[in-house]
Amino acid sequence: MKNNFFTLIIVASLIASCAKSPDINLISKHSIGLLTDSTQVKDLQLVFPNDSIVKLNEGNEFTGTNYDIEVFESSGKKLLTLTPKQILDSTSTIKSIQIHAERFKTAKGLNTKSTFKSIKDNYKISSIQNTLRNIMISVNEMNVFFTIDKNELPSELRFDMNLKIEEVQIPDEAKIKGFFMQWQ
Repeated sequence: MKNNFFTLIIVASLIASCAKSPDINLISKHSIGLLTDSTQVKDLQLVFPNDSIVKLNEGNEFTGTNYDIEVFESSGKKLLTLTPKQILDSTSTIKSIQIHAERFKTAKGLNTKSTFKSIKDNYKISSIQNTLRNIMISVNEMNVFFTIDKNELPSELRFDMNLKIEEVQIPDEAKIKGFFMQWQ
């Protein structure tokens, strides 16, 4: 009986030690590493214990501007820019995120250094919006959108903001300029 008990404890310990820890660099629909769509601003230091968190626009609560929070790794490299849903509310969750560091990747390997080909080969593009200097590519299944500089496009597509740009018109090698996540 004692041998069965000890065997059970050893097996349970092995199973617990083999449990996969969360990937702190994985981007999914509702999370970026340990940061989730339900993480509150007051808990950011727990999510990024080894990184620096800088709150911007402190004291500008009456201007109506975003109260962005930037996350830097200890070497000074910018990782993320977070925008809370409610300005100056420590219980607020995060509304949007700009991803700066290439270490953050989707399960299909998409990151800030990817190209348009990586987006279209791995995800269903929901929409393409034409703006003054960029095009915005939305992927609703991941709650993300990307910007690509219009200088990456053929010259006939760069200057007319009213032009509807189609997926086939964007060169495969066009580089991602911005990688953003939007949470409701």
